[in-house]
Amino acid sequence: MIELYNGKGYVKLIDHMGDDLSFCKAARASFAKDASEWNDKEAKLLKFLVKNEHFSVFRHAAVTLQIKAPLMVARQHWKYIVGSAHLEDQNGWNETSRRYVSVDNEFYIPEHNQWRSKPDNAKQGSGDPVDNLTGRTATYLLEEHVEKSIRLFESALEEGIATEQARLFLPAFGLMQYYQWTVSVANLVHFLEERLAHDAQLEMQQLAVGVRDLTEPLYPATFRAFGLVKES
Repeated sequence: MIELYNGKGYVKLIDHMGDDLSFCKAARASFAKDASEWNDKEAKLLKFLVKNEHFSVFRHAAVTLQIKAPLMVARQHWKYIVGSAHLEDQNGWNETSRRYVSVDNEFYIPEHNQWRSKPDNAKQGSGDPVDNLTGRTATYLLEEHVEKSIRLFESALEEGIATEQARLFLPAFGLMQYYQWTVSVANLVHFLEERLAHDAQLEMQQLAVGVRDLTEPLYPATFRAFGLVKES
């Protein structure tokens, strides 16, 4: 398990299917052949598949991850489920529903030195850290806002209001959300290629790094071929 978001979130590997050889076996099936063991010949084939964008073979292995992240991250992550739904069915997503359960209300609150400035020349993204006073003020105000929201949420429940409506009192984007993601290696690679990029939101980059560090050891040759190997 890799902790994220000031220790309030994490990414955890639950299960996986297949290995680097799985993709070579899938490719050789086109010629009614098989691959029995990993060797230099299969390594060369794997590089060929990546170079020539034969990506369908990478749907023959999958991983399942548990993730706890701020809702703003989970909703960005969800785009990869929606975007790939018409391409493959090896893509599962289940998350805690606050319609049904009143789980612990936990929020991601940046430390004073984690607040970032708005860039001058972009409509999205962020720039350098804000000054110390601005950061401390922002952290204090957010903590105060969260505490008030939790009191209002709990009061609504005590008054008999349904959980699915009482949650309206909670500040959504910072609310820690728990979910489980099953994804083929094909879509996993797509997610990592986009969200490890330097221009991705920092909190999404942190999630992508955690996902990469957990899954790279499962498919090391594949990650090397795609250029996704962890920098030493």
